[in-house]
Amino acid sequence: MVKVLVKKLDPKVELPSYKTKGSSGMDLMAFIDSPIKVPPNNSALIPTGLSIAIPNDVEIQIRPRSGLAAKSSIGILNTPGTIDSDYRGELKIILFNHSNKEFIVNNNDRIAQIVLMPVLKVDFEEVDELPDTLRGSGGFGSTDK
Repeated sequence: MVKVLVKKLDPKVELPSYKTKGSSGMDLMAFIDSPIKVPPNNSALIPTGLSIAIPNDVEIQIRPRSGLAAKSSIGILNTPGTIDSDYRGELKIILFNHSNKEFIVNNNDRIAQIVLMPVLKVDFEEVDELPDTLRGSGGFGSTDK
């Protein structure tokens, strides 16, 4: 279990939690004073009222909620959104309305999922040639599928 420090920016903010034993993500909720309208084919930045500190070898990924996507065509604009370990500001979610109807976000609506993932740090080594593979540089349909 990874230790995550969470600061509520208001005492009324609810902390994310796993809804089932098998859940990999926790729901994030909107923390807003008044409803936010997300016009069709547009985005809106939705505050959560939370700031988080995570270890250096971890990132937070912000992912869409499948229920919002299926029922209302609402997604996350930069899926998955990445929150780096050194960010200490408020978590805000960029919701995108893929539908042709206005979507309204109310306070405490579950708007996204938060998933913590390990981060592998790498050192790039520049070379003149890469090792050959059967596929080589073939891409974008090169496997006939």
